Amino acid sequence: MLELINLRYQPATTEHPVLEGIDLHVGAGRPVLISGASGSGKTSLIEVISGLAGEQQGTVHWKGAPLTRRQRRWLCGVLFQFPERHFLGLSVMQELKLGHRRLSTERIHQVLRRVDLHEVDLKQAPERLSGGQQRRLALAVQLLREPDVLLLDEPTAGLDWSVRDDVLSLLQDLAKDKVLIVVTHEPDLFHRWACEQWKLQGGRLRALSATNN
Repeated sequence: MLELINLRYQPATTEHPVLEGIDLHVGAGRPVLISGASGSGKTSLIEVISGLAGEQQGTVHWKGAPLTRRQRRWLCGVLFQFPERHFLGLSVMQELKLGHRRLSTERIHQVLRRVDLHEVDLKQAPERLSGGQQRRLALAVQLLREPDVLLLDEPTAGLDWSVRDDVLSLLQDLAKDKVLIVVTHEPDLFHRWACEQWKLQGGRLRALSATNN
């Protein structure tokens, strides 16, 4: 269980907090959707949860214990909007291995099967993959870190309608055994998928709905 307790965050560049009194409990198997307009603080929320930014107030707990920012960076896998723009590897295999001292071939293929990329040529450049495949590769890179929490910022942004459903199905599968939070300005795409839906407005979360999916 991931718990956000009374989080407050104000970047140095703003006059007012972008997050104020944020409380949220998320468990594995219960994916959460957080919607909001551009500039509402959705990306800031992901940065604070993952430890990439530091809150001025409140705590983040995992299984009842408070976490430092460093611990949160290990706990969370983050997929920011258009992650394929930040690929560094010259090949798919090199992209998968970045940041790992030891990574078995079997582990790589296990993750590639999980994201349905097991038939891709690992010697080709990531840029040669289709848009949907590139998004799956970015997810595979995060899964190789073995995070317990996945935080996704606009995971369907820029994708054709023909591949959006495939990505949503993949996320639904990943949510079975991980805590998963998606932030988006297109909540209608996820309405059948999320168990809880919230809206971030004025720095605060407002519950929209809960289902028994």
